[in-house]
Parts: sequence; C-alpha cells; structure tokens
Amino acid sequence: MRTVSLLPAATEIVGTLGLMDHLVGVSHECNYPESAREKPRVTACEIAGNLLPSREIDEWVRQRLASGEPLFTLDEPTLRALRPELILTQRLCDVCAPAYGSVVALAQTLPGPPRVLNLEPTSLADVLQNVELVADAMGAPAEGARVNCGLRERIDRVRRKAAAAHRPRVAVVEWLDPVFCSGHWTPELVEIAGGEEVLGLKGQDSVRKTWHDVTRAAPDLLVLACCGQPAARAVQDWEPLASRPDLQALVPVRTGQVYVVDGNAYFSRPGPRVVDALEILAAIIHPELFAGAFPDRGVRRLRGEA
Repeated sequence: MRTVSLLPAATEIVGTLGLMDHLVGVSHECNYPESAREKPRVTACEIAGNLLPSREIDEWVRQRLASGEPLFTLDEPTLRALRPELILTQRLCDVCAPAYGSVVALAQTLPGPPRVLNLEPTSLADVLQNVELVADAMGAPAEGARVNCGLRERIDRVRRKAAAAHRPRVAVVEWLDPVFCSGHWTPELVEIAGGEEVLGLKGQDSVRKTWHDVTRAAPDLLVLACCGQPAARAVQDWEPLASRPDLQALVPVRTGQVYVVDGNAYFSRPGPRVVDALEILAAIIHPELFAGAFPDRGVRRLRGEA
C-alpha cells in the first residue's frame, strides 16, 4: 500500500505499526520516527522553521485564513511521481495541515485515484480509533489491535493510580501570545491524570483567551504545551511575558508550579505519543504517585518565588 502522510500524527501511527517501508511521502513537518526524515516531502509552508514571535505567527495565520489564502502548499509533481494508493490527512484544523478540500480535489486527478483517509480526532478514544483506521487501510488490522492494546494498558495504569488522588486545578496553555486554552483530547488527559482542567473543555476547539481569564480560573498548576513548538521555543516565548504584573500575580508563577513541555512532540499530535502526554501530565500533577515512573521527556519546571 503506497501511502502518503500529510500529518505528523499519521506518520507516527504508521511508524508505530511498523509500516514505514510503505510510506512513500510525508509532510514537511513529519520528523518522527527518525526514518520519516528520509522520505520525500510533499507539503511546504511559507513560515516553516521561521523563528517569528508567537504573536506575529498568529497574525500571519489569521490574515491568511481571512483572505482565503492557503497556509500550506502541496507539491503536485512529487505527489504524481509517488503514485500513492492512500493519502492520510485531516479536516479538523486548517492550521495543522493542507485544507481537506484541496487534498481531495488533487487526489481525484491522480492515477487510481488514491483513497483519502480523513483522521479527525477530538477525544482520546478517537485517537485510538485512528490507529485502527490507518492499520485497516494499510492492510494490517492485527498490528493496529496490538498497538492499541499496549496504549490502553498504559492509559488504564495512569487512570487507576490517579483515581483516588486529590484533583488540583490545572490550566494547559497551547499558545502564549495570544494565549489559547487547551482543547480536544488534552482536557481529557488532564482528567485521567488526576487533575481538573480549568480553561479548556473536552472535545472542543482550543480557543483564544486572555491572561485575565487564566487568573480568574485560579489554576494551581500551569502547563505550557505550545502547539507545534518544542519546550525550548515555548520558554523563549514565555520569558518576555513572565515579568508582566498579571502573570506575576498567577499562583503557579509565584509558587514555581509552571511546567514547560514539548507540545509539538506530545500534545498537539494526536497519535500514539498522546499517551506519552498523559504520562507527562500525571508526573506533573501527582509527583507523589508518579515520580520516576516514566522516561524523561524533557519537562522543564520554571521556579517561582516560593
């Protein structure tokens, strides 16, 4: 099954299924597993790799969407040369991948034409279902069941251990300037990990908030999981904001309960590593239960005054 993935999460699913040899092309953002870096790239984005401040990135995205201009471009000649039988994409978020309609329209002109599989998760159950959808589409349903069995065991392990613990108030932030709350599967991960997400709502979009909204939500813990950004970049964006009086007034800032995680790798990609994100949250929210239980995933704690 000659497969092209336009999604980092889909590429990770293919890798976890052990089917990377069948993947003939990927998006410009696909970088995991390591072998994805060797595949032909079939998408591009004008500001990919650009270190613009977060506010300027947000403004660029808003302007492009408002004007109807695409955020991503598809490399049509390369796609034609690759002759895919299956294209993995999504229509959940126009900011995350090429517009679904443009992908379908192009696919209809390709030899075959290839099947276009829409992966559109809004919950943890949907993420697991996507693993099975990709496995079935690539002719490996048994591998999908095997992978999900392991993922469910890890989820259940966290759920059982955190079930009786106290539930601190947690705010997961997916963008810093402007601030966006978490959405879709992330509030559910917080809940399973033994916390209460006080900004984002399960199964709903991440939406723009203000730091005043964050203050009113009164979180005990603040987790910076910026969409598409590694932890180091999130710290870079946080530092000029952290001295503002409204942020200094936040309890997590004063008490040193601000945690920076790799949002790009673990939180904003709805693939197998979403379960890694669950384990990251469990260790942050309940270190008394989970300290040392999971691999080091580069979480950084920003110390406060107390």
